[in-house]
Amino acid sequence: MYDLVIRNGRVVDGTGAPAFQGDVAISDGIIVAVGTVQGAGKREIDAAGKLVTPGWVDIHTHYDGQATWDPYMSPSSWHGVTTVVMGNCGVGFAPVKPDKHDWLIELMEGVEDIPGAALAEGIKWNWETFPQYMDSLDGQARVLDIATHVPHSAVRAYVMGERGAHNEPATPEDIAQMAAIVAEGIEAGALGFSTSRTIVHTAKNGEVMPGTYAGNDELLAIGKAMAAVGPGVFEMSSDMAPAEHEFEWMRDMATETGVTVTYSLLQSPMKPDNWKHLLDLTAQARAQGAAITAQIACRPTGLVLGWRSTIHPFVGRQTYRDIAHLPFEERLEKLKDPVVRAAILADPSKKMGPLGAIMTQGFDRMFRLVQPDGGLDYEPRAEDSIAAIAQRTGQAPDAIVYDMLMEMDGKGYIYLPLLNYGLFNFDHIETMMHDPNTVLSLSDGGAHCGVICDASFPTYMLTHWVRDRKRGPTLPLEKVVSMQTRDTARLYGLNDRGVLAVGMKADLNVIDFERLAIQAPEMVFDLPADGRRMIQKAQGYVATIVSGVVTYEEGEATGAMPGKLIRGPQGVDVRMAAE
Repeated sequence: MYDLVIRNGRVVDGTGAPAFQGDVAISDGIIVAVGTVQGAGKREIDAAGKLVTPGWVDIHTHYDGQATWDPYMSPSSWHGVTTVVMGNCGVGFAPVKPDKHDWLIELMEGVEDIPGAALAEGIKWNWETFPQYMDSLDGQARVLDIATHVPHSAVRAYVMGERGAHNEPATPEDIAQMAAIVAEGIEAGALGFSTSRTIVHTAKNGEVMPGTYAGNDELLAIGKAMAAVGPGVFEMSSDMAPAEHEFEWMRDMATETGVTVTYSLLQSPMKPDNWKHLLDLTAQARAQGAAITAQIACRPTGLVLGWRSTIHPFVGRQTYRDIAHLPFEERLEKLKDPVVRAAILADPSKKMGPLGAIMTQGFDRMFRLVQPDGGLDYEPRAEDSIAAIAQRTGQAPDAIVYDMLMEMDGKGYIYLPLLNYGLFNFDHIETMMHDPNTVLSLSDGGAHCGVICDASFPTYMLTHWVRDRKRGPTLPLEKVVSMQTRDTARLYGLNDRGVLAVGMKADLNVIDFERLAIQAPEMVFDLPADGRRMIQKAQGYVATIVSGVVTYEEGEATGAMPGKLIRGPQGVDVRMAAE
């Protein structure tokens, strides 16, 4: 008898092959039969009329702190994710010296907008070295599997102290020590190393994060250290400027060491066609034997602006700042007052720099997020912008924004796509998705708590890209499933998951595709120290299964905790179970 049989579903197996009607049988956490299953299961799920897919593998998250206190790893687990890879963008919490806890917290708070008070209260710091951090993670129960990178910023600060924190050049001795720590981390089970080379990533004090200007000698030495102890992925966020220089050392590292190099690729509003050049350089490097892959997103990197978000168009106005300290319900009563409204709208905003100006006054790039029918529009038209509405109606754009934020009893939202939306459509994303040298990524699960909730990416891939898109072609269901199961898993050597086949790890989703939906963003205060985060829940996940154990049913956690820490690349379990 099998432990679990899922029957009569529309099986989308993750390989990209056509979907088929069939069953999936599971024993001891492993898939043991796919197709027509004759034997009975101790438990059976009738998936008639439902999709049966592998569990989603999300390779770009920032749960490094949350993983130490939250066994549910939400919001990702609410969206059918069964494996997350964290420690991206060079930030993380190990290695760390005892006097640098607060420094790492402030770095994470600045770069990833995770409340520092929540991290300070939630993290227990029962480690110093990276292997000790891994052991700490390994000792905790959780609902899904986690894996991590060794983060450059923590390594650099650990070895170089203030010199590393301030991006001073590393000496040969510094480099040797950093390389040794990274090798130790890979040996302990890290799937790779991560760094950041973008000036957008700054600490709470405004300094760019450690490693941003690291020399080629430092990066290549780390790549060689990784290769010496096992396979690994070198992940980075970068401005790719100048692109040719970045690709030169990336290509050298990949060809000399065999390490896989992967970088974030988003369309820039300043150079909306530059992504094509970067993909051309990627293809050229791969033709020369360099394993370089671009990580792409399924929608814009967009801010969700509300009265309780980190930023919104009125944060720089003194009349608003005078009431900003009030509890939300009291503040909302003030905001409803026509006299207060008029005063805020009449008050000029203080100067906030180019980026701050876009986030507070970029009305040509601001849109209503929650539509009158309750749907969410992440691919709006230029003529739907606040600026365009203002031009048509004669209203002031900030007045339109104010009134939209007051919708739903002060819980309305404005959507501001900063990156990946340079031409006001998703056509470039569609092209990126069909490129053979890209992989789906960049959900940032667990991060940007005050303005973003892109942990909903996996669900959005099905709802928008397969079912609902109106402004361009949709994508085949089978391709979309493969993109966030087999393809993401293979990049990191997780060859035991991402496909529904005999011998594979039994991580699955049973999905009511017609009912599948992302709910509107919601600001909650459920982190330690009442920390704030923006969440989005989903509906339509009938069941999520990790290692053969049902972890969620109809969006509700079962209490089962089958998740594990992944240590190193994983192979297929060749065991076969008889009926």
